[in-house]
Amino acid sequence: MTYWINGNQCDYLPVNDRAVQFGDGCFTTIRVEQELPALLPSHIKRLQKGVEKLFMPAPDWSQLESHIKQAARGCERGVLKVILSRGTGGRGYGIADTTGPTQILSLSPYPEHYITQRQAGISLVLSPISVGINPYLAGIKHLNRLEQVLIKQFIEQSKADEALVLDSDGRLVECCTANIFWRKGKKVYTPALNQSGVEGVMRQRIIELLAESDYHLSCVMRYPEALAHADEVIICNSLLPVIPVNRIQAHKNQLVWKYQSRELHEYLLPGCLIA
Repeated sequence: MTYWINGNQCDYLPVNDRAVQFGDGCFTTIRVEQELPALLPSHIKRLQKGVEKLFMPAPDWSQLESHIKQAARGCERGVLKVILSRGTGGRGYGIADTTGPTQILSLSPYPEHYITQRQAGISLVLSPISVGINPYLAGIKHLNRLEQVLIKQFIEQSKADEALVLDSDGRLVECCTANIFWRKGKKVYTPALNQSGVEGVMRQRIIELLAESDYHLSCVMRYPEALAHADEVIICNSLLPVIPVNRIQAHKNQLVWKYQSRELHEYLLPGCLIA
């Protein structure tokens, strides 16, 4: 893995950076294909939204975009993570003495199993760990991801590939590292993310693709039982970018929900793979 701090190749960060002290920042993860950062304008827009929401000083966006493209150069397929921290500061929460934004880039190999999963499909299990409700921070990909860290540990101990994640009121939100959609006939649904969850770049791409189709999309607040009657379930993120779900084990003592249709997946995949 290769790292850059503020455009310079470097693999260490000051201990008083607020990313370390408070998780004070936001990030995005970009799929690199043939040296191109896929959907880069959407990722920049996501970072801009996070910076604005967190009242962080804005970096030089054109410079950051240049650094991203430079980091992707020479990479045929990889994962480029971009973190924006508020910068270094003092012991307390106050931001008066912060130094300004820190840009952290890292380039790592692409997980090859995603390619297999696009064809084979995956299984989901219901996470016993929920995500909190916070309307102000809902949608943005801030650095406070402890819920996802714990959910990932649960997934690794289970036999599933991913986890279905609910909010603290028991409603569908997302998966550990992906957004979720389900289809019933020509009606497609995805959880509304105005209370919790992350608005992924690929989720937005799918919303745009569905707007040009004969499918009808609704953003809804539903309990997981809604998936029991679906014709098809898919998950997505910027790396996958879209994968079909074969089965969901929602509760230990209930029937497994199984899906065979790939209609929506096959429609979306070509438009989601573009760089």
